[in-house]
Amino acid sequence: MLELKNISYEVSDEVDDSKEILRDISLTIDDHFVAITGPNGGGKSTLAKIIAGILTPTSGQILLDGEDITDMSITDRARAGISFAFQQPVQFKGLTVKDLICLAAGQELKINEVCDLLSEVGLCARDYIDRELNGKLSGGELKRIEIAMIRARGTKLSIFDEPEAGIDLWSFQSLIHVFEKMRDSIDGTIIIISHQERILNIADKIVVLSDGKLTNYGPREEVLPTLLGTANATSACKPLASGLE
Repeated sequence: MLELKNISYEVSDEVDDSKEILRDISLTIDDHFVAITGPNGGGKSTLAKIIAGILTPTSGQILLDGEDITDMSITDRARAGISFAFQQPVQFKGLTVKDLICLAAGQELKINEVCDLLSEVGLCARDYIDRELNGKLSGGELKRIEIAMIRARGTKLSIFDEPEAGIDLWSFQSLIHVFEKMRDSIDGTIIIISHQERILNIADKIVVLSDGKLTNYGPREEVLPTLLGTANATSACKPLASGLE
């Protein structure tokens, strides 16, 4: 269970004026699949990075299964069971897909174990297990490999920051199926930052952030209709193909 208590985050600009990015965010996340959405600039990615330990909140407290992790480094949070997937997956020149998945697992996996993880994310192991993680892989391929890596880690909390960013429509549809399978099988919690209705539609609960404030949080069936029915629906919940390459 993840608890955020009165989380705020401020930055200073060039003239030393502070800007509040997040304002007194408090919520408890204890579901398999939670989506965070809202207008651009609302603080979604900032909140995700604060949970992962990439950013430190200006004030507030973060608890993971009752343990205060507010002052933990990103490395210690990873050890505590938090994974973070960036909008643009990191490439590791010289490492193969198998190498990365074994590193994520913290042990040398058998070939069939790596193959099973790749199959879970819709990749043919024969074609990918020895591929180098470089620019020859597409955005969709890299993101599915990153998901396989997170599955190999088996963390209690997995965070994905706009996984649809920069991938084609076919790859996005495949990712939806992968997330559906993860939601049904994972022993932990998935948090996804997204504008996409199809991702929001498979969430257990939806968090809505706007102008750095928590404006709504609840079951999908209660929150999603309010997003689709408002004048701001296009900014909070973009059409399926919007922004995809």
